Amino acid sequence: MALNESFLVPKWPLPENVRALATTRLGGVSLPPYDSFNLGDHVNDSPDHVLQNRNKLAARCQLPSRNLQWLNQVHGNFACEALTDGVVRDADASYTQNRNTVCAIMTADCLPILLCDKQGRQVAAVHAGWRGLAAGVIDNTLATFPQSLEVTAWLGPAIGPSAFEVGQDVVDAFTSSVNDHLLALVRRAFTPVNTTEGKWLADLYALARIRLKALGVTDIHGGEYCTWNNHHQFYSYRRSGVTGRMASLIWLT
Repeated sequence: MALNESFLVPKWPLPENVRALATTRLGGVSLPPYDSFNLGDHVNDSPDHVLQNRNKLAARCQLPSRNLQWLNQVHGNFACEALTDGVVRDADASYTQNRNTVCAIMTADCLPILLCDKQGRQVAAVHAGWRGLAAGVIDNTLATFPQSLEVTAWLGPAIGPSAFEVGQDVVDAFTSSVNDHLLALVRRAFTPVNTTEGKWLADLYALARIRLKALGVTDIHGGEYCTWNNHHQFYSYRRSGVTGRMASLIWLT
């Protein structure tokens, strides 16, 4: 569901004290090839333009703090606690039980996952590229939630299953780390393109759903976008190479 062209509000039943949104590439000040709402400060865009875009994000969405927990995402599986001290941490997920602390991750094809318990006590944002997803970034993030809490998830804009071509190494990374019960499901998330060259189309959304459900999260929403196929609305690193980054954010009020 669109708030306006610059933002997506997840169509996702949330507790009254939880806010969530995802940005698009529209509505900012960055020039091509970062046009226009680039929030990434690591892609060689003008630092002033990135700062203006981040300030626009905070103002337009009435964020509770301009010191969002931005991350230095390394395609790993570490989840850190979100803080408002302005320190950028090396992690691929953040979580919090504190009010007015924003968990934020950036993507441009990788899968953003927002998590929240149904009682509105804890939230988390996850950067799930294929490496992090295979390495257990969802597992480690969910491990930060108290076992008594029932968690729900939203899958944000990512490269879709018709566009994400991968090699045999990616298939092996997922099939070698699951038990026999999940193996058939994981294999169905890969469609052969050229078996002689070991090329496959991977469904990140399906792989994330499989992992979430295996970990007890069955209330899963989203997963209907494709960043590669929608140039107008989304950045795509695989499509463009040099490009901007979108953000997915969640916080407690």
